[in-house]
Amino acid sequence: MLFNSIDFAIFLPIVFIFYWSLTKNLKLQNLFIVIASYLFYGLWDWRFLTLMSFTTFFSWLSGILMLNIRTKETNYNTKTKLKLISASNIILNLSILGFFKYYNFFVENFVNAFKFLGQEINIQSLQIILPVGISFYTFQALSYSIDVYQKKIEPTKDIVSFFAFVSFFPQLVAGPIERATHLLPQFFVKRVFDYNKAVDGSRQILWGLFKKVVIADNCAEYANLIFNNYSNYSGSTLLLGSFFFTFQIYCDFSGYSDIAIGTSKLFGIDIMRNFNFPYFSRNIAEFWRRWHISLTTWFRDYIYFPLGGSRGSKTMIIRNTFIIYIVSGFWHGANWTFIIWGLYNALLFIPLILTGKNKKYKDTVATGKIFPTLKEIIKIGTTFIFIMVGWIFFRAENIAHAINYISEFFSSSLFTIPKFEGMYKALITIILICIFIIIEWIGREGNYAIEKLGIKLKRPMRYAIYYIIIIAIFWFWGNEQEFIYFQF
Repeated sequence: MLFNSIDFAIFLPIVFIFYWSLTKNLKLQNLFIVIASYLFYGLWDWRFLTLMSFTTFFSWLSGILMLNIRTKETNYNTKTKLKLISASNIILNLSILGFFKYYNFFVENFVNAFKFLGQEINIQSLQIILPVGISFYTFQALSYSIDVYQKKIEPTKDIVSFFAFVSFFPQLVAGPIERATHLLPQFFVKRVFDYNKAVDGSRQILWGLFKKVVIADNCAEYANLIFNNYSNYSGSTLLLGSFFFTFQIYCDFSGYSDIAIGTSKLFGIDIMRNFNFPYFSRNIAEFWRRWHISLTTWFRDYIYFPLGGSRGSKTMIIRNTFIIYIVSGFWHGANWTFIIWGLYNALLFIPLILTGKNKKYKDTVATGKIFPTLKEIIKIGTTFIFIMVGWIFFRAENIAHAINYISEFFSSSLFTIPKFEGMYKALITIILICIFIIIEWIGREGNYAIEKLGIKLKRPMRYAIYYIIIIAIFWFWGNEQEFIYFQF
């Protein structure tokens, strides 16, 4: 079920009404969340409900087993047993993820490697359907097992609440990837309807839909056209194509996150922020502190820190950075383009690490000011260009596609006027992007761009803006397009 579909527009109010009618019974309310979430997910493919249940159950069971060992045993083997249980759950869940997401990738590359050495081997690939959101709910379940082992959270015996934590439908299929320490305890306490929070959530849903329907889906039309036919276009047109994709992926993914966070607020539940105006970043390190925050911090806490983090020599820091971004690239999909994209981002980090500037810029650019300085504009613009080039690898079908695209991109035709089918219609999308950038800039100190409208503007102006956004959404609403990150 897509957030930008009529089905969801019917589903959400029904679930909302039934949910708040059960406030007198917390367990029943949590059970209803599980049922609604499984219905939400099952409408894609009901067969994968068993897979999600399996992951959820064994992650919950690992916590119960660790609780029993800590309660009943105090001998020197206790730590070994705890480590074995946690490791077993991690291996089990990663094996499931690896099979569905990477089996064919490894088989094909294994066969090609032997072919390169002059040996023919016959290993058949499989027709495997990738379950929607498997990377997201698997990492969410893993966080629980790891946090229980590290004593960051007490294991729960309440299996219904745990199933609600893993399957909570707003963020089930594309995040944010929640931590057990943050989301799970919210299912243990009574939730009271908060009108102001619900209004704020509705506002954030509205902004998320605007990002997806008005900006991302319009950008997708031209990005797909140019990327799929890149050999027919000039460097300037390819530049425009990468520009469209840069805003497509941001508005598509952050739009989903806004809808997920806003929907959660309707149910009295807080989930973590996933984007913090990343295209206003002044270097690549700041960008990654602001982009896909839930995944970045997951890798930081569960891989980067255990490797040593930023402690030790700069050589070690660089090594850890490369590991993180290669893993991040591989997490995104079974394609060498994602791994190269990860390596590219790691390479951009090296100058910052060597100069000690990788932890710079933790504030919001031009805080309290209307305009940035010329120096800030140059830094934002330079960072944006590096990011845009990186997205070419992310969008390309294979490495050859990416290299050829970039080769044409930097040809002499870069300085010509862009030309492609529907160019004049695309000007409308460019104008919409410019308006979007202005709104994002004005609201960059909030949690989302229009968060403070309800505080700063009087009701007539506030509602006028809401109506304009709603009209724009319905005006551009066409075919229901899936969110990009559903494939991850």
